[in-house]
Amino acid sequence: MIKNFLTQVSVALFFLAQSSFAQELYMPRNIKEAYTKETRSMDGKPGKKYWQNHGAYTMDITVNPTNKTVSGIETIVYENNSNDTLKNMVIRFVNNLHKPSSPRSGTVSTDFLSDGLTITSLKINGIVYNEDARKWGTVGNVKMKSPILPKSKATLEIEWNYPLSKESGREGQIDESTFYVAYSYPRVSVFDDYNKWDRLPHTDRQEFYNDFNDYVYSVKAPKNYVVYGTGDLLNPDAVLNPEFSARLKKSYTSDDITHIANEQEMKEGRVTLQNDWNTWKFQANNITDVCFGLSNHYLWDAGSVIVDSKTKRRTSTQAAYDVKGTDFINSVKNNNYALAWFSNNWPGVPYPFSKMTAFQGFADMEYPMMVNDSQMGDPVFAQLVQDHEIAHTYFPFYMGINETRYAFMDEGWATTFEYLIGIAEHGKEAADKFYKEFRVEHYINDASTEEDQPIISMSTQVSDAGYGNNSYGKASLSYIALKDLLGDDQFKKSLHFYMDTWNGKHPIPWDFFNCMNSSSGKNLNWFFNNWFFTNNYIDLAIDKVEQSKGTISIKNVGGFAIPFDVVVVYKDDSKAVLHQKPSIWETNQKSTVISFKVDKIIKSISVDNGIFMDATLLNNIWNNQ
Repeated sequence: MIKNFLTQVSVALFFLAQSSFAQELYMPRNIKEAYTKETRSMDGKPGKKYWQNHGAYTMDITVNPTNKTVSGIETIVYENNSNDTLKNMVIRFVNNLHKPSSPRSGTVSTDFLSDGLTITSLKINGIVYNEDARKWGTVGNVKMKSPILPKSKATLEIEWNYPLSKESGREGQIDESTFYVAYSYPRVSVFDDYNKWDRLPHTDRQEFYNDFNDYVYSVKAPKNYVVYGTGDLLNPDAVLNPEFSARLKKSYTSDDITHIANEQEMKEGRVTLQNDWNTWKFQANNITDVCFGLSNHYLWDAGSVIVDSKTKRRTSTQAAYDVKGTDFINSVKNNNYALAWFSNNWPGVPYPFSKMTAFQGFADMEYPMMVNDSQMGDPVFAQLVQDHEIAHTYFPFYMGINETRYAFMDEGWATTFEYLIGIAEHGKEAADKFYKEFRVEHYINDASTEEDQPIISMSTQVSDAGYGNNSYGKASLSYIALKDLLGDDQFKKSLHFYMDTWNGKHPIPWDFFNCMNSSSGKNLNWFFNNWFFTNNYIDLAIDKVEQSKGTISIKNVGGFAIPFDVVVVYKDDSKAVLHQKPSIWETNQKSTVISFKVDKIIKSISVDNGIFMDATLLNNIWNNQ
């Protein structure tokens, strides 16, 4: 008891010592408890008692194109690294979203619906469990006959099957002989230090939260079907005819784009070995998920790109697409550009995986080492979508983000990187125009309550457009404002500190806030409180201009601490642009006074927010009468 008391006192003193950092920000009770138990630290790092669980998955999966079913046999060696005794095993199967009885965030057609998961066999540590998965939603609970003790392992053996939905969303049937197979296996849900078991159902809008696991899996498919999957293809010679296996291997070290298989070669059945069924084997370690696509007629391109200039490490870049998929003709080229740019610019962290495959589907969705994108009919927009999905490599896959609760921690960053690479690809004017039209305009012109919910709001509790804007546009604007506040050099150093610290782990928003504070040496809580914990929006107004004093008074009506320019135009049409960083709002978030030179007669003064679009533009300009 005395030891526990002293521990509590030490933690309380530590919180007081760090009061200049995170204590002033609102923190839910369960998050506070994580800091008290020292699984999280106020300096932004994992606490000295941090832990996370881990699974080693071995799976043999079969896809039957005739009856459109997926079946599998899997073994999971699950490590309980916590101090808790697990009396339940929570199993997640996302594709039960297709069951008519599953709750969903929107309406679906009958082609989207299916019977969901069937488990034909389940054993845990050799004990048989008679579970009827047809009664499960996207999350099922297995009452343990023998609990899993702390710091111990359990072996799960599962046999299962489910039908591929006719209507493809993030996964399912693309056409009669093309399938995107994602979230396709029962997995142990996350058990973490701040929420324990993750039991939140998947309702289609919010995305995912998974442990970092190791995977060895095989996909059995009929001859002439090529399988494109997460991870390294372990047996190309056992599934491809020699000519095509050689082309693939050559692409791994080449700067050139290789057509691994063209339309005619696929039609003639020349690409795969002509066994009735071929088994494609893949491996990926320390990754949050695996998925794959397969088709008997998609074209196949490949190349590679150096993603680490120091080690000269290359990543394989591939594309699988229909002959009508004109957007995908340049997919490998765009892949190469994006991976090199992200690796060397923003975030400036070498792409961490061995492969990236773009697969033509309908989802416009990211997966580890893969993207499933639509045919847009617009190569510029198609490139932007692919850039956005590839950017997700870092958030959530490199960082282990809980997208279900905190979507802004990954979508906001992907949107930011999408904007920054867009500047490099198309110029700042074009990138600004797209960002404003696609990411900001609807939000700032919609005065409804849900648009102004705090970004920190749990993603499952914000509806429709409010979810989209909190997760994408508003969050991205906050990161871009922080970049302006800190300057590019410090912002990148702080971003790298955060990413290096939490790579392969499970950060939460307060870890991000604390990392930025610690690495910058600044107390940024005023900024984080302003952007993440308020109902603020963007609206500046010129309140008063005093020419004799050379001052302009500006009101921050909406409240967000944004950067902006004051543009002074003189009678001779010369111009002075005075850039204001978000730090101008640190001491007074309601109003500020800015000085300017009055050595010439002034024609007009305006406030230009750039991509931080203003809700009321009429009061952003003052004309000298």
